[in-house]
Parts: sequence; C-alpha cells; structure tokens
Amino acid sequence: MKSTLTDIISKSKKEEREYTATRQAEINDPKTGNDRRNFLKKTALGGMALSSFMGYSFEDEMAATTSKVSRMSAPSELKITDMRYALTGVMGGTAIIRIDTNQGIHGLGEVRDAADVKYALMLKSRILGKNPCNVEKIFKSIKQFGGPARQAGGVCAVEMALWDLCGKAYNVPAWQLLGGRYRDQIRLYADTPEASSPEEQKKLIEFRVKEQGYTWLKMDVSIGELKGIPNTVVNGKFWEDSRGNLNQWGDSRNYMSYGNTMHPFTQIQITEKGLEELAQVVENVRDMVGYEIPISTDHYGHFDLNNNIRLAKALDKYRLAWFEDMVPWQYTEQWKTITTAIETPTTTGEDIYLLKDFKPLIEQRAVDIIHPDLASSGGLLETKRIADYAEEYGVAMAMHQAGTPVSFMANVHCAAATENFLALEHHSVDLPWWEDLVTMTDGGKMIDKGFSPVPLTSPGLGIELNEEVMKKHMDPRDKSFFKPTEQWNELRSHDRTYS
Repeated sequence: MKSTLTDIISKSKKEEREYTATRQAEINDPKTGNDRRNFLKKTALGGMALSSFMGYSFEDEMAATTSKVSRMSAPSELKITDMRYALTGVMGGTAIIRIDTNQGIHGLGEVRDAADVKYALMLKSRILGKNPCNVEKIFKSIKQFGGPARQAGGVCAVEMALWDLCGKAYNVPAWQLLGGRYRDQIRLYADTPEASSPEEQKKLIEFRVKEQGYTWLKMDVSIGELKGIPNTVVNGKFWEDSRGNLNQWGDSRNYMSYGNTMHPFTQIQITEKGLEELAQVVENVRDMVGYEIPISTDHYGHFDLNNNIRLAKALDKYRLAWFEDMVPWQYTEQWKTITTAIETPTTTGEDIYLLKDFKPLIEQRAVDIIHPDLASSGGLLETKRIADYAEEYGVAMAMHQAGTPVSFMANVHCAAATENFLALEHHSVDLPWWEDLVTMTDGGKMIDKGFSPVPLTSPGLGIELNEEVMKKHMDPRDKSFFKPTEQWNELRSHDRTYS
C-alpha cells in the first residue's frame, strides 16, 4: 500500500511542478489581465507534503491530504466532487448546501424554508463530475426535478451554489455574471410586528423605523384578527381548528383543513362589521407610520375573489403598497378580475416556479407587481429572466425571502442586476444571530439601516459560513452538519423527458 501511495505522491508532485510552471507563465504573460493575474497569485500552490501521512490508513491518508488542498486552476478545469448540507434552525428548518470541487473552492446554496433537503440531495448524482461554471447547462438538466413552491427548493439551491462557485472561480461578484448592476444598495421591507395594544405596537414600529432604519414595512390583515369578535365572518365556526383559529397555513397532515383548502372553496365571507374591524387595524398602523413609508399587506385568509375585492375596496383609501396572494397564483383570470376592480396594486408569485408560469400573469397584466421567491422561482438567472420579461410589460418586481443569509445574498445580487426591482423581504429582522451565520468576505455589513449594500468586489455571493455560530443554531431534528452524503452519489435513473 505504501508503495502505491509513494507512486501517487511522486506523480502528484510532478503534476504540481508542471502546473505551477504553467501558472507562472500565465502570470508573466503581459497579455494576462490584472484581475486574472491577482487571482493566480492568490491561489498559488505549494507542495502537498503527503509523506507526513505515511502512518495513516490509505483512506485516511487520501482524505487528510485532499481535505484542504486548494487546486485553483483555470475555471474550465473545475469539477464538482461533493454535495453536503447543514439544517439550520431558521424558519423551522432551512438547509444550507455546500457544493465542493476538485480545486478546493465551494459554493453555497439554500433549500427554501421548510422544504426537505432531499430535494437537493437527489440531484447530487446528476451534477457530480460536471463543471459548475456551466450554470445554465446544469440548470437545464435538473430543472425537471423542481415544481411549485418548496418542490423547487433543491434545484434552486444548486443553482445558487453554482453561481457562488462560478463567481469565485472567475473572481467576480455574482451580479457581474448576471450582466452588471443597476444599484449599489438593495432596499428591504420588513414585517410590522403585532402587539397586544396599539401603544405597544407603536413602540415596536418606532423601533423598526427609527432604530433599525427600515423604509418599507409589511403587515398581515388577516381574518385571524377577528377571532373572538362576533358577527365578523360567515361560516367561520365550520373551519375553526381546535384552538378556535382560522389558520391559513394549515396542518400538512390534514389535507381537508381550512389552511389546505384553496380560497374559492371555503365560502368564508367577511361581514360589514368584519371589514370595519380590519380597516381599523390598518388605520392604526397607517397613523403610526405616516405616508412616507410604503405598507404592503399579506395573509388575509382563504376566501374568494368577491370578498377579496370587498376587503381591498375597504382598504383602498390607506394607499397600501400592495395586496399579496389574495387568491392562489394559478387563477390568472381571477387575479385579472381583482386587479381591474381595485385601486391598490396586486402581487403574487412566491410559489411560482420558472418563467413559463409567470408569463400568463405578466402578459395579461393580471397583477401589477410580480413577487418571486428566488429559492422557488428557479434561482438567480431564472429570476432575472422573470424580472426582465415583466419589465417589457411595465410590471415591477418585489422579491419574497424568508430564509438564511445564503438565499438573502443570492437575492441581493439578483436585485442589483435587475432594473424593475422595488424591494426585498427580510423575514428574520429580529433574530439576533441571523446575520452572524455568515461572514461578509469584503468585511462590510450585510444590512445597514434598512438597506443591503451590494458587495462590489467580493467573488460569488460574497459570504462564507460562520460555522461556530451555525453549530449553535442547528435544527434539533438533524445536527449532522456537512457530514458525507455518499448514499446520494449513484445515479439510478434515466432522466430524459422524451422518447
């Protein structure tokens, strides 16, 4: 065995000498650009010093000698060698994936909040050995395994990680690979916190605006606010859960629960008294915030388009930024009816996968604003394509985001490269350790007074994981933390979708 290892060492040293000479020649070549020359200098290699591991088993020797070796060669020689994951405690369990390469650089992606990490792991066998810089080529081969909402989590996670890798390989930010940037900072919108009284809520809003610096807020205007107030909804008792709530998220194990029943099929109606109560909720917040700050709304309940129109007309006078997800995104005609009937802008899209399903909403102007979640819509490039298509029809784009800093930064790069962008959601504003899950590689801030500065020089997504912080905030169901995933290495099917 030691003879075999000695041969490997000898061959490796020869290859490294030849490779070092090639890189030095490229550095010395006057035609080599400064960025490329700096990249080559930063990633220069020394010897592997394998001989110091002669007392190990063969497997341990090879693992130890290759675990932290940086083989930075030309991007054309990059190969994907592994995919691993860590399940964070963000949003009840959000997985970060890491795609490794033969050159020691890796890319980070995220499986959308509450989606199973297996959506990503089943793609591992389909990308091993491929060059991660061929992002679009790989994406086209795996996009068939995505679907609406969290079913797209795996495909989008891989796509994010590929752009991160590609940016690192070419030493440029991800936004540059998407065609350049329109802005140097990304406007964020944050949830308006609920409170037990208007006085307490005012304190929370003042903290959000004056201390945290947010210039755009979002609030729920849900029939959940009407709990315990008689004669505010029709047919509510039939749909109440065991705690008396009309919970629109529902129990995933109960297919026929209120939260899992699409809006047209509940026959929930809001009474005039109910509309007055909800209008008062919005008026209280508008009085606290004023009119310089946009207020978006979401999570109304599962009721039909007629009641959505009634609610919207009752709230039109408060000049809200948008009504979000009033009916399921699939109902293009219903969306068009609502949008035509009301004055407040409408938006949907956080559960739509790929441009093809955004097209009907955009082409028919069924909504005023599209609202993709990059972790569901197809990743960075597909989301930019969605935005660019919407721009041609005069439709703006806001971005939904409720995950870790990995998907957050993927959104930042995409938003920077998109002209018709409005604002990006930040769903973990009050989670004190959230930003500390990663380190900004340029040393700057991830969030500064309600905006996210665009990394101007950092390659890829511009972040690296802070593993010590991550280990403190793992989901208790799975604390494996980037352990090997060899069981996902073997491709066991023929994936072509045509004969």
